[in-house]
Amino acid sequence: MSQVYALGVTESQTKLHLISIPRREVGPSDVHIQVEYCGICHSDLHHCRQEWGDTMKPSVPGHEIVGKVTQVGSLVTKFKVGDSVGVGCLVDSCRQCQPCGDSLVQYCTEGVVLTYGSPLTDGTGHTMGGYSQAMVVDEAFVLSVPTNLDPAAVAPLLCAGITVYSPLRHYGVKAGSKIAVLGLGGLGHMAVKFASKMGAHVTVLSRSEGKKEQALALGAESVLITSDADAFKAAHSTFEFVLDTIGDEHDVGAYMNLLGVDGTYIMVGASPKPFALSAFSLIMKRIKIGGSAVGSIKETQEMLDFCGEHGIVSDVEVVKAEYVEKAWERVLKSDVKFRFVIDVAGSLNADTVVKV
Repeated sequence: MSQVYALGVTESQTKLHLISIPRREVGPSDVHIQVEYCGICHSDLHHCRQEWGDTMKPSVPGHEIVGKVTQVGSLVTKFKVGDSVGVGCLVDSCRQCQPCGDSLVQYCTEGVVLTYGSPLTDGTGHTMGGYSQAMVVDEAFVLSVPTNLDPAAVAPLLCAGITVYSPLRHYGVKAGSKIAVLGLGGLGHMAVKFASKMGAHVTVLSRSEGKKEQALALGAESVLITSDADAFKAAHSTFEFVLDTIGDEHDVGAYMNLLGVDGTYIMVGASPKPFALSAFSLIMKRIKIGGSAVGSIKETQEMLDFCGEHGIVSDVEVVKAEYVEKAWERVLKSDVKFRFVIDVAGSLNADTVVKV
């Protein structure tokens, strides 16, 4: 057991602050990773502020992790010291249920082990994430990062990226597909990049003209201003797919009208309230509606390889560890284009004091 510095919250201190946490010894199948960068996800805030329920303390968030291998176990075959690697939202599963056998570990029926906030399978504690100097992870849940990509900008791919890549592949978006992307934040901007490189015709749905230039720069062919009633009505029944990345309450039925016959409405944004939907909005055009939860390890590696081939990374703002609480407040205001990433290796140490 070794100790590393991390940013976390405790029972007595609900703001992020410097703490010391244990990391297990490297086992036969383990990879020891020196964390270089960790992306900031909205889930980090929800978890540490207990907005999704009580959490185990100390809470150390972070599931968009990129670093270097510093030690490997005796049975590890996929990685060696010095490799650039990543860890996403998952660090273990039962490995015996049907989804696990089908390489869909994110849907493990016994309960997947998340990178932070999940009980450890041996009952000795709970997982703590990448806002820390180092991690020890089973090689089955470690990913190879293409060396031609900026590691800081790779980090958000491991949550935001795979959250949209997986459903794009699963629901069949391909060259020539017509897809509308709703929301141009951390998820939406990656959806635009991926779908355009897949050869799809991408339209971004936006309430104002302000995001038009950004959307086109990311690879969209057009932008539909949803507040323009005439333009919105003219777009009814013109898309094969709508990818909804909005995490707030909104009128799903209105956007579903954009789909043509046999269209697919894909939800990846987690709105906190149930949405109202008329059965006729599905019946009259044989519409399908579905969701998706991150992606499997196999899919995530496929995504990273795709990114390496096409030069795709997230648009990021790199910040020091001391700035994370302020970055969280800016996340709540959508004041970032498009993801924050913590320079862990360059700024998290014994002298770190988080600014509030």
